[in-house]
Amino acid sequence: MKLKGKIAVITGAGAGIGEATALLFAKEGAKVCCNSLSPSAKHVVAEIKLSGGEAIFVQADISIEEEARRLIEKTIEIYGDIDILFNNAGIVLPGSVDAISTEDWDRTMAVNVRGIYLVSKYAVPHLKKSKGTIINNSSSVAFKGVANRAAYTASKGAVLSLTRAMAADYLEDNIRVNAICPGTTDTPSLANRLSKYEDPEEARNQFIARQKLKRLGTPEEIAEGVLFLALNEFSTGISLSIDGGMTM
Repeated sequence: MKLKGKIAVITGAGAGIGEATALLFAKEGAKVCCNSLSPSAKHVVAEIKLSGGEAIFVQADISIEEEARRLIEKTIEIYGDIDILFNNAGIVLPGSVDAISTEDWDRTMAVNVRGIYLVSKYAVPHLKKSKGTIINNSSSVAFKGVANRAAYTASKGAVLSLTRAMAADYLEDNIRVNAICPGTTDTPSLANRLSKYEDPEEARNQFIARQKLKRLGTPEEIAEGVLFLALNEFSTGISLSIDGGMTM
């Protein structure tokens, strides 16, 4: 029960890394606000409650300011405080600079970067009171470019730089801000992207080959890294790579 008594907000908690982190945090004693764009995080809340934990669901598009604010306000209304914010929600839209549509570029930036800004903006006043912590989900591609991912790579590079800026801004407030940088992780999002390839199995093998450990990561392995960043009080402004050796 390493997080007993803590209140955590997790965006994009309906599947993959967000779901695994919500379940792990609840297992460690945290009360968890699970956010998702669709109703998908409802089943995560149900699972947490079935296991004896406490959780709420708030459906919101974090790229829209009023909805990001409502996510935080609802958490405060129910739990009265926030100790941990995991800015996890993100999208992956393919394309090189000359191939991706302007709409897809803007949507990527809106969710992956603006969303972190908005949720953090409304959470920070409460995190100042609790001397809490923020973990942003960046990516191994913030360090290593990959083909056909221009917008996603740019957005995750922005997240990494934003993390360092936020860590500097909130040092005096005792808010720690760090980034998790996963490698390719075996999530429903990945499965959905693979299904669009002409040969999904070959595409999966190519994704696996990017990791030196020759396998995909699991959401649970990434969640363990998020838990570490939530607990380690001597870490701020860092990027924790859990990427199977992708960036070595």
